[in-house]
Amino acid sequence: MPSTNGVLSPAAQRRIDHHEADVVIVGAGILGCALAVALGRQGRSVILLEKSLEEPNRIVGELLQPGGLQALEKLGLADCLEGIDGIDVKGYWISYFGQPVLLEYPKSSPSSPTPLGRAFHHGRFVNKLRQAALSCPNVTVVETKVTGLVTSSHTNEVLGVESVTKDLKDCYFAQLTVAADGYASDFRKKHHQYTPKRRSKFYGLELIDADLPCPNTGHVLLSDNPPILMYQIGTHETRILVDVPDNLPAASVKNGGVKGYFRKNILPKLPEGCQASFLDALENGQLRSMPNSFLPASTNKTPGFMILGDALNMRHPLTGGGMTVALNDVCVIRELLSPECVPSFSDTELVLKQLSIFHWKRKNSSSVINILAQALYSIFAAEDRSMQSLQRGCFRYFVVGPVSGPVGLLAGLIQQPLVLVSHFFSVAFLSIWILFRETPLLELIMFPWHAIMILYTACIVIMPYIWTEVWY
Repeated sequence: MPSTNGVLSPAAQRRIDHHEADVVIVGAGILGCALAVALGRQGRSVILLEKSLEEPNRIVGELLQPGGLQALEKLGLADCLEGIDGIDVKGYWISYFGQPVLLEYPKSSPSSPTPLGRAFHHGRFVNKLRQAALSCPNVTVVETKVTGLVTSSHTNEVLGVESVTKDLKDCYFAQLTVAADGYASDFRKKHHQYTPKRRSKFYGLELIDADLPCPNTGHVLLSDNPPILMYQIGTHETRILVDVPDNLPAASVKNGGVKGYFRKNILPKLPEGCQASFLDALENGQLRSMPNSFLPASTNKTPGFMILGDALNMRHPLTGGGMTVALNDVCVIRELLSPECVPSFSDTELVLKQLSIFHWKRKNSSSVINILAQALYSIFAAEDRSMQSLQRGCFRYFVVGPVSGPVGLLAGLIQQPLVLVSHFFSVAFLSIWILFRETPLLELIMFPWHAIMILYTACIVIMPYIWTEVWY
């Protein structure tokens, strides 16, 4: 980028002429852009690569929780939420078989204002982040399709990437290469310990002028179907996401496919003020889908290479925690890879040491969100009697329990796994108590067995995810 006198700095000249920098980042999405700006502002020379700089059009990454908004403010990028027709979000409105409860984000003190999240069109937010990267003097943004890594044949160190720009082969070199290329990462297979596990897809539609029961909240509709999410993303636009489990019989081709399932099973369960706009979007809008996957994080062990974002770690998007995890990761990386901690990224041994620290330090913010997203999805998509009891107990806990803890966890404001475990098993015991009260006298002989099964189900829902976060 030019200086005030119109002369390029030596680092900028190297980025343009020789395609060399301190850092090459693959993927100009939310994490890639935020990381490019964070490192660029620290004085690092950064090349940010993206296969298409057109405005993205996605159906997820549209609700930023208050914890993510706080991370965005720490990075000095909160102004990227301005001018995109975003909508303030104050909490959740949850409907359980037609019975609603409002859960507002908890205040840090009685006199403080209610924390707010923000919902928006994903592509508009990404474009603002890209503009921030383009305006950073130490960052050069290039539209090119990355096709592979350039690796040293002697040390296995990653030296940069190969790409194709307008049908011409190209290369970009750096001391550190970052893969932030999303859920369908091209680099995960060889450099990540795990593979994503998928149970369902979110099918999304954009409703126009829908009348939501509780404006400025994320709506979660629970019934005998898998969960439905609704939230306003613009003055006139509302996103609806319908979870469709893999191989769901009701959505099979012989039953009319996904659209047939929506007409028969989803439309009648929607609030009346949303049904007309839903039917119109179903007939005339674009129905798109995204896989809902779980991917535990893996330690970055390849010299000169780092995987971040959805390429590194995914959870079910039910709780809207993905952007919060990504932005908190950038805050942690910015600290661990600062010039004070790592003077030069050419010191690959020191960089790998810092990335090992990053793997565990990031869990302070990511573990609760990962565990909560997977556990809540298992409960909200209840498929057997014990899980249905937990679902009912969860809703009752939202009605009568101390909700500031659970909602603070959802918001990314509380980052203490023990708080999550405490509330989760409180839900389990409340579920057992509700079952006891509703069990007819003649059937009480079977109650101990059902109570044990509820507690057992709660353990098998949450414990594997806790184990993954604590030990891996």
